[in-house]
Amino acid sequence: MAEAIYTPAAPAPVGPYSQAVRTGHTIYCSGQIGLNPQTGAMVGLPDDLVAETRQVLHNLEAVLQAAGATPAHVVRTTIYLTDLGHFALVNELYGQTFGDGVLPARACIQVAALPKGAHVEVDAIAVVD
Repeated sequence: MAEAIYTPAAPAPVGPYSQAVRTGHTIYCSGQIGLNPQTGAMVGLPDDLVAETRQVLHNLEAVLQAAGATPAHVVRTTIYLTDLGHFALVNELYGQTFGDGVLPARACIQVAALPKGAHVEVDAIAVVD
């Protein structure tokens, strides 16, 4: 049976979806962008990619925590970038969140656009005991 995960510590969904869904030991986290959960405003736009990416990762960690997980439980991520030229910077910040223990499997792709004018989005799948 699936359980919807919601936390006010991460932005409310901008569409008809859950922040995450837990089924058994697996948690499927929806993509997070750099929205400030308190204000609903994008962090870092138009050109502070460091602040935006940190907010994305903070939001993802908040969703994981609400589901009873941490970045160490993540087994798979996808990073969506509007410009692959940002790969090195985003990768460095990503490593600060996921750099301990077994690193998640991952894909990183360039997309034409992301919601709210975001430059980066990250989703994740985690497995807990």
